[in-house]
Parts: sequence; structure tokens; C-alpha cells
Amino acid sequence: MIHTDIAEILCVKPKTKKRTKTMEEDVKKKKTKKTMKIQGEVVVMKKNLLDFKDAMASFLDRVHELLGRRVSLQLVSSLQPDPANEKRGRLGKAAHLEKWVTKIKTSVTAEETAFAVTFDWDESMGPPAAFVIKNHHHSQFYLKSLTLRNFPGGEGGPIHFVCNSWIYPSHRQRGAYLPNETPELLKELRKEELKNLRDNEKGGELKEWDRVYDYAYYNDLGAPDKGSDSARPVLGGSPDFPYPRRGKTGRKPTKSDSKSESRLALLNLNIYVPRDERFSHVKFSDFLAYALKSVTQVLVPEIASVCDKTINEFDSFEDVFHLYDGSIKLANGHTISKLRDVIPWEMFRELVRNDGERFLKFPLPDVLKESRSAWRTDEEFAREMLAGLNPVVISRLQEFPPKSNLDSTRYGNQHSSIREEHIKPHMNGLSVQEALGQNKLYILDHHDALMPYLTRINSTNTKTYATRTLLLLQEDGTLKPLAIELSLPHAQGESHGAVSKIFTPAEKGVEGSVWQLAKAYAAVNDSGYHQLISHWLKTHAVIEPFIIASNRQLSVIHPIFKLLHPHFRDTMNINALARHVLINSDGVLERTVFPGRYAMEMSSSIYKNWVFTDQALPKDLLKRGVAVENPSSENGIELLIEDYPFAVDGLEIWSAIKTWVREYCTIYYKNDKAVQNDTEIQEWWNELRTKGHGDLQQESWWPSMQTCDDLIEACTIIIWVASALHAAVNFGQYPYAGFLPNRPTVSRRFMPEPGTEEYTELEENEEVAFLKTITPQLQTLLGISIIEILSMHSTDEIYLGQRDSPNWTADEEPLEAFKRFGKSLELIENNIIRRNNDKKFKNRTGPVNIPYTLLYPDTTDYTREGGLTGKGIPNSVSI
Repeated sequence: MIHTDIAEILCVKPKTKKRTKTMEEDVKKKKTKKTMKIQGEVVVMKKNLLDFKDAMASFLDRVHELLGRRVSLQLVSSLQPDPANEKRGRLGKAAHLEKWVTKIKTSVTAEETAFAVTFDWDESMGPPAAFVIKNHHHSQFYLKSLTLRNFPGGEGGPIHFVCNSWIYPSHRQRGAYLPNETPELLKELRKEELKNLRDNEKGGELKEWDRVYDYAYYNDLGAPDKGSDSARPVLGGSPDFPYPRRGKTGRKPTKSDSKSESRLALLNLNIYVPRDERFSHVKFSDFLAYALKSVTQVLVPEIASVCDKTINEFDSFEDVFHLYDGSIKLANGHTISKLRDVIPWEMFRELVRNDGERFLKFPLPDVLKESRSAWRTDEEFAREMLAGLNPVVISRLQEFPPKSNLDSTRYGNQHSSIREEHIKPHMNGLSVQEALGQNKLYILDHHDALMPYLTRINSTNTKTYATRTLLLLQEDGTLKPLAIELSLPHAQGESHGAVSKIFTPAEKGVEGSVWQLAKAYAAVNDSGYHQLISHWLKTHAVIEPFIIASNRQLSVIHPIFKLLHPHFRDTMNINALARHVLINSDGVLERTVFPGRYAMEMSSSIYKNWVFTDQALPKDLLKRGVAVENPSSENGIELLIEDYPFAVDGLEIWSAIKTWVREYCTIYYKNDKAVQNDTEIQEWWNELRTKGHGDLQQESWWPSMQTCDDLIEACTIIIWVASALHAAVNFGQYPYAGFLPNRPTVSRRFMPEPGTEEYTELEENEEVAFLKTITPQLQTLLGISIIEILSMHSTDEIYLGQRDSPNWTADEEPLEAFKRFGKSLELIENNIIRRNNDKKFKNRTGPVNIPYTLLYPDTTDYTREGGLTGKGIPNSVSI
């Protein structure tokens, strides 16, 4: 991989076997200069019409080519120094790409083109270690690779330079050099490479051709110039609002608040991220196609005109099912005309699909495919805590009643009001003490996370509770709900503690309807926590500083950069888009998830307790009490819930990743001293702690990065979080939450009290009362649109166990280790299939009959179509 925003780029070939002293002496002994012809092939990809409207640019490139302003390449010697700078390798004679005018095309798709290039090379300079490419055309192009095919006395075959980088024209020159190996004569270029990437002196707004990795606070979420309602606190840089850092964009501050950064217009997606971090043509095209429906927030006034009986309400579950059976019918031609006036044609065409009559037609979510009522069962409600879209929160109850960790001087008594008499009828004959002793009591606890914000949240249109859900592990391995506690701050103030009500399972009559509402309130809490914390904060947000620090402190030739780089693909781009339309003030998340304007502020309070080392899956499971230590097991732990699909599959994936990382790292680090003496690793880790996650830099849990084990564990956690953990909490969204009644994101009124009109309505028409309580129609449409996009796999996705190039390294040992990693993932696939087919594991499919495949690697199919597959672990947080 090389970097991309300059006219002159140095690309270094992957390291092969070390050159011996004898080989170097043989070259030096040559008495006469001997010039040879080296045939090469350069593969490039031009911009496409969908992305950049590039027809004129392509024409101008041809003109530049005819005028002699061409694309040139120069090979760099690994043995002879440059006479002008002895710290650099000598440059060979410039060669040019051949037949550019006749071969390059302008296309509506991104197509590869191979160009021949012929180098005149002085044999006494030894094998080339790198090349410099200069672009004198009008516009940029994407450089994929250079292959030298006939170098005499070669090292076992062609010499491959894997580049994958944008080459900008000379008028955008910045002068970075990016080697893939550092012979003695290239060390100075390696230093310059990292200096250019850091470029902390770059002022003003960063442009597309800049290639600067730097840190910024989350100060671009609010729009204070629109008024106080659109202002949001700056996240990061303060004890009150700590947060991971994001990538710098350099936009000017707002007029109303000098600490807040100005925002781009809604439909302007050209948010700065370093060019190598931007989506590929295919990914961007896929994203546009998937995202067309997500502009619903622009269309909210228009959608109101298409609602049927009751404005912004579903009148029955059948109305919701109709979204998938036939969608919503547009009211009339006038509405269609108005829609076309406010959005681009391509967006409009996707919104109405192909028939031109129906609006927002959605695919049937998996949770409805087998049955339209199974989602309402207690077994399915509990099973999804182990195998649904948020299986990372449930914990073992270790003391009864459940306790709160909130500061009692500020929040009063927040301990649970659940007592044994509430749950005894549902305990299968066990006492509470027996159940605790047998590790059979579990809890989904969202009380402490939400209570500090509940007064403010409920001052808006939201009316919700802080919830605790108590569950019993049964003999067949399933969980049974025992009670749900709904808590509110005391009416006299937060310091007076919580006011709580306890609800227990019931199947019939109004009691059954009340129980269904209690489960909905718990699901609302879990949906908000999932989207804000499990998904956004603990994968997207926490990984971005690692990407920035890796590019600033680790050269592309560094083995750890080469190990981690595939797991950073597209993350900065998707995070930038999230800040633009999802997590910003009045954005999609605030419109569709119950904390509303307090959502990101709440995620900041959770980040205060984030611990990097606890993101290791075995430690996470131990911390939640769902596993105990067992030195004889592979990962040193034993699950207390044998049929816990996320944990079972996840531990196998974790172990495979760690084995791969250990084998890879020990190739380059033979002892702890090698880690300690690696200046780039030490600077990388120091910057991660002090800048990237700077608000937590004083925490004692940070690894010291003084041993091989420190390095292996850190890299394993990074890869796990970016790949498998993100897959587990992301790609199940549409299968489970595409049907909003199963995973409501908002509650709009409190539990009805006997004697009220709402209670009477609940007695007479439970469906209407339920739907009036949870997410309303407009937010449902917007929410479904977004999670459909987020659950999609791109057609160019690269999955765990894959690389974008087979020549990512020429070292045989890591290639063999990587093959073993792929084989281990194939075995895990077979294990998952076997477990899913084993009827004794009831939690793997459940009443809705959805096999658990969110951690299915899917390594064998290299011709994926993308879309809602519900399986496959992408290498990175790429959507």
C-alpha cells in the first residue's frame, strides 16, 4: 500500500530474502556499465462518471499526454546512493506509460487498464528496491500495481510492487515518499514519509489532494448557527465529555461558537478524509445505491401525505407487515412531482423502485420469514440477548437484589426493587440462593447507563424508563424472563432515588398486554444502547484513533502496519459520513433513537468506563460473569451458558485471530527487547494513549508495550474489534430490527395505569396501544431505511482471512501463516454449520428459526453479490 495525494510517489517492493554481503560485492565488482531493458506492467484505474463526472478530465489527460506531459516512473537503486543525497538510493532513467491515449477509457464503471512500461536500468545499481512515479496529467488516477517481469538473476520470479493508491497531478504535489521496504539508502525517505503524513502545520480546510492524518475533537456534530436547539457539546478534550478522537478536517469554526466546527450541506458528501481512506469506486457506488432511501429526513413533510387512516401511526401490525408485502402507496401524481423536485433523479428512482407507484418497499426481515408472531414469545425475547444484534451486554447476576453503582449522594437509592416474591412463581422450583449458587440468574441491565439522563430525555416527546430484565437459565440451555423493572427518577428530584415498578410474565388478558409493553420498554433501552454504545462507540469510534496513529507513526513497510492495515479499510470514510448525517444534531440517530439530542452525550459518559484490554473477548466474557477461568481450555475460560452463540463462535474466531497474530509477530520480533527497541512501535503506542484516546491516558490499564505479549494482545484486540465484533453487532440489524416492533427504538408514553383511557385502550385493542407506545410511522420508515443500509455488504468487501492482493508480502513465513489462518476460519465455518444443525442448541435458531451466522467467516465464496446476507466478517468497520 502506498499513499496517494501527490504527484511524486515512491513505492517500495515487498521485502524478499535478505541480500547477502557476497551478492552486494558481486555487483560492486562489475567493471563496466551495462544497461538492460526491464519490461514492466502498470495497472491503473481511472475515475468513473458515477463518482466524479470525469469525461472532460479524461479528455484533458489525453491532451496533456500528446503535449508531452506524461506519467513517468523511475526505479530506485537499493545499492548505489544518489550523488545529490547519499542517504537516498540513486534514481534510474525515467520511463513512461505506453499508449495512454489509445488505451485509457472513460467509463461509467471503474475499470482497470494495464500499461506496458520499459525501463533502461544500469545493472551495477543492483535490483530496484522502489520506484518513484510522477503524474503530469490534468487529473488523478488510481495506481494498483507495478510488476517487473524479466529482471535478470531474479529472486524467484517477477518483482511486484503493490501500490493501491491515488496519484495526483503535479499541480497538487506535496512530496511524500512511501516505501514498502527500507534498504539503507531509503531510510531517509521513510522518515520523510511519516513527516508528510503528520504535517501538523497544515492550516485551513483540508482538500481532497491533501494527505494529512491528524486528530480532532467531535466538535462537528452541532449546528449552533441554527440556534441553541441545534447546538451540541464538544466531545473530547474535557473531563465532562471525554471521547476518542476523530480525523481532522480543518473546516472553519461556526459563527456562534468558535469551538464548534462548521458543517457541510446535507447532500454534500465530500467530507475530507485522507484519499487512501476513501471508499473505492465500487464501494461508493454501492453506498449511493443503498443510501438513496436514507434521505427520508429531507422528505418528512412529504411522507405525512401518504399515511392512511391516522397521521404518523400504524393502525395494526398488518399495516407494518404491509411495508414488506406491498409498501406504502403514493397518494397521487402531485406527490410524486413534489418528491422529484427535492431530490436527484437517481435517488427518486430508487425510492419508488421500478414500478413508479410504490414508495419505500422493504425486503422481509428474517425475524418474520418463519412466523409473524414468534418474535413476541418470551423465549425469543431472551434468546436475542445471546444471539441477536446486541449479544454483548447480558451478564450474570452475582448478588440479589441487583445493585446500582450510581453515586448515591447525587442519585439517591438506585438499587433494584425486585424481590424474591416477584420471581418465585417463575423459578422452576429453585430458590434465589440456589439459582445464584448454580450460576442460573442473568440480567440485562440498562439502569445505570440511562438513569442520569432520564429526566432530560423524558422532557422531550420520549417517555421511557431505565430497565432491568432478570432471566433464569433453564435446563435446556434457554433463558426465561423472570421480571422486568421499569424505573423513573423520583418526582421530587434525582437525589431522592428511583421510583420503580416490577412486571412479571403473563400470557392472557390485559396482564399479557402489559407484559408485552414491559418487554418493549426493555427492548427500547437495548436498541438505543446497541446503536450508541455496542455499535457506534465500541467499534466505529474507538478504532479511528488507531487508524490515525498507525498512519502517522508506522511506515507502510513496518510489519505491524502491514498486519493491521486491512482492518482499517473505509472506517474513516464511514465515520465521516456518520458525523455528517447520522449522529449529528437533528440527524437520523437523534430522530429515530430514544435518547434524541442527548444520544452522543450519553455515549460520552459510557466512554469514561471504556477499557481497551477488556475488549479482548475472553476478558469481556469474564467481566460480565458469563464465563469463569479454566486454565485447561483453549482460551483459558469456560462459558457458563453453553449455548451462547455469540460467545461460542466468537471464541473460536478470537483464538484464530490471536494464533495468526502471534505467528506473524514472532517472525519479526524474536524477543521482548525487539519490541522495546522499535521506535516506531513505541511512538505509535504512546500517541494512541496520549492523543488518540488522550482523555483516558492516565488510566493504569494501558499495556506498557514492552513485551511481545503486549504487542500480540493489542493487535489481536484491534483486529477483533474491527472485524468480528463489528460484524456481530452490525449485520444483524436488518434481520432483527428491520421489523421495528421487535426492536423498537422509541417509546412515546408511559405504561398505562388502571382507570385511564390508555389502559382501556390496552384492554380493547392491544395492537393499537402497543403501536401508539413505540416508534411512530415516520421514524420507523427512516429507521428501517438506515438499518437496511448498515446491514448491507458491499460487492467489493474484503473478508477476514482475505487480502486485496496475493502479493501483499513476498516473505514466505507470513504467507504460510496467513494460509493457516484461512484454513482455521474454514474449520470454524464447518463448526458453525454443525452447531446450527444440532437441535440441542435451541438458542442458535430459536422460535423465529434464524440460524446464527453473524460470525460465520464465509471464506470460500469470492464472487459475492453483496447485500443482506446476514453472514461474513469483513476485515474492517467498513459500513
